[in-house]
Amino acid sequence: MIEAKNKAEESDRLKSAFLANVSHEIRTPMNGILGFTQLLQNRNLEQKDRQQYLEIIEKSGNRLLETVNNLVDISKIETGQVPIKLSNLEIEKQLSQHFQFFEPQAKQKGFPLRINIQLPVDLKCIATDVSKFNSIITNLLKNAIKYTSMGFVEFGCYVHEQQLVIYVKDTGYGVPEHRKKAIFNRFEQADINDRMALQGSGLGLSIVKAYVEMLEGSIWLESEAGEGATFYFGLPIGQAIQYQEATDRVSEVPVKYGKSPKLRILIAEDDPSSALYLEILLRNLDAELLFASSGAETLELFRENPDLDLILMDIKMPNGSGLDVSRQIRKANSLVPIIAQTAYAMAGDEEQALAAGCNAYITKPVRRQILIQLIQQLLC
Repeated sequence: MIEAKNKAEESDRLKSAFLANVSHEIRTPMNGILGFTQLLQNRNLEQKDRQQYLEIIEKSGNRLLETVNNLVDISKIETGQVPIKLSNLEIEKQLSQHFQFFEPQAKQKGFPLRINIQLPVDLKCIATDVSKFNSIITNLLKNAIKYTSMGFVEFGCYVHEQQLVIYVKDTGYGVPEHRKKAIFNRFEQADINDRMALQGSGLGLSIVKAYVEMLEGSIWLESEAGEGATFYFGLPIGQAIQYQEATDRVSEVPVKYGKSPKLRILIAEDDPSSALYLEILLRNLDAELLFASSGAETLELFRENPDLDLILMDIKMPNGSGLDVSRQIRKANSLVPIIAQTAYAMAGDEEQALAAGCNAYITKPVRRQILIQLIQQLLC
């Protein structure tokens, strides 16, 4: 009973520290967003200051989004709502893309980022969940760069005992022996009060460990305090080669749809700010935009405009959800492309949207490049 009581108190303490840390991780970037938004309202602001404030707002927004994504990810893991989607991953190409993305961040901090790929000639790709693989690499590299102030960060891969081993090495603070297991636990970052407690929700490494185990792999750490750290994770190779051979012949056929000379796009969105944002994103297209703020209004505009080229469908709307509206539209028109754009991002949401008749699914905040690429694919 005493042991159970101590564990309960420890769990309660960690959760309290976690909630306090999450509050900090939300309020801090919100301070940057709201504070510098107010400063931008000064009409006498110089252009260089305006540009600096915009960069701070964007950086703060990305930090806030990262916190939300981590909370969503850990919630999915806790409730068992994380499906595995196997596809071919080109190892060298994928790691090289991460190198290109993170190299400027390392240079900005004053140290080099190195990449070291050692693969057998016959091993080009593995079958794994590409999204989770990228999430693992991203979290490890972000941590390595964050906790390194001088020296270098290096990552790469090699093969050992039928496993593809990927490693991320840094010359940062290092991890004391007594914390090597604890750092993979949820909420641990939130309970650190010393110089190692940099910004972050404390969920990154627990998500990494969970994803590695979902991919039937293992993760381990070599480190000494003050001497840097090297994180390794290994993924099985055998089934990857078999999966690759079985799926090389599969290809996806893009959706085709005949366009009118000028595009007519219906934006179904009940949030005025989101509707205005989509309007601004689509201004460069030669398109006539129609707007609906409810499910019922979306159906009405659809029936009044049978020549629509595209529908941007919000999922949560009053008087008829986007899923219900999409199902009704599909009964009358099987060709018009529908892109679900939503703040929902839980497991199964994309599958529900596609099952309702949507051709594609994007989550908010909507990135312009991704949206335009989707529209080009669907209207080719």
